[in-house]
Amino acid sequence: MGRTHMATVVPSRIAEREVIFTGIGGQGIQLMAKVLAEAATREGRHVMLFGVYMGMMRGGPSESTVVIGDEEIQAPPIVPHAWAIVAMHPQGLDGLAAKLRPGGVLFANQTLVKSAPRGDLQLLGLPATRLAEQAGNIAGAGMVALGGFVAATGIVGLDALTEAMRAALPAHRRQRAEENARFLLLGADAVREQGAQVAAG
Repeated sequence: MGRTHMATVVPSRIAEREVIFTGIGGQGIQLMAKVLAEAATREGRHVMLFGVYMGMMRGGPSESTVVIGDEEIQAPPIVPHAWAIVAMHPQGLDGLAAKLRPGGVLFANQTLVKSAPRGDLQLLGLPATRLAEQAGNIAGAGMVALGGFVAATGIVGLDALTEAMRAALPAHRRQRAEENARFLLLGADAVREQGAQVAAG
């Protein structure tokens, strides 16, 4: 897919932002969504979070939706349209991409997602799996992508995101907190090096 350049868009007056995380079991999709939702809550925003698990814990499709608003959430439990998709794996992406509004954001893990299903989207790319592997732990790809997505859109602050990640980790994974914080920063820095952003507000 090559390096994707990000263009700034005019801020929208829409009070809600719907973000769908998609991938396969084992990529941390549900945790990514939970951390973003917690970060928005810490910033005083209204949040709705729901996840969908398909069959197997690892290898099967995994999807989670976060809706963030400045006022009480109006979106239905299953959103018909979305502002952004964070795609860690191409499995199931074609169907989900149909939910993106024209001009919506597709943030792709370029290591695995090689192309966009539609031509009317804002495509943001980061080789999250490769970056995590180079940094010493391929399991950190989700945190790399989440840090990159937040840096690119400004939907929440990176500090709130890092605090939320620490709070969201179950007790048996608390030892991963410092490494996860490093991966969030790695993704954010990689996006900032590309020098452009998409407005979230």
